[in-house]
Amino acid sequence: MSTPSNREILSAYRQLYKHCLRAVQYSKPARYTIRDRLRHQFRSGHPADLDLRRIENTLEFLRGAAREKGLEHQIVKNLTHVWYHEPKMVESRTKGEEGEVRIKITAYDPFYHTIRMLNESMGTCIR
Repeated sequence: MSTPSNREILSAYRQLYKHCLRAVQYSKPARYTIRDRLRHQFRSGHPADLDLRRIENTLEFLRGAAREKGLEHQIVKNLTHVWYHEPKMVESRTKGEEGEVRIKITAYDPFYHTIRMLNESMGTCIR
């Protein structure tokens, strides 16, 4: 598999961003959360990790989320809701008793495991 060109990377970013905005219906906190996560993934990721087939599957998932308020829309809505509140939890990880800190550190492990399993079963690249 060859490394995608800069043009393909830019096109993938723009398509994902456009379809994400449509999926969250341009709602205020969700659009900024999606934008920040997408930027971080494309800036910190390696170009060789870009799988165009997975991106196309993700775009199809987002089209379904934008088309009607079904299961896809609920998944996107819940993902953005959790991602919006996650930084507040990360900031408070060091505050509290020892047991409470341990719970805060591992609180998102099942959530990200579920996303990994969703990506594996559907062939998407949601992160």
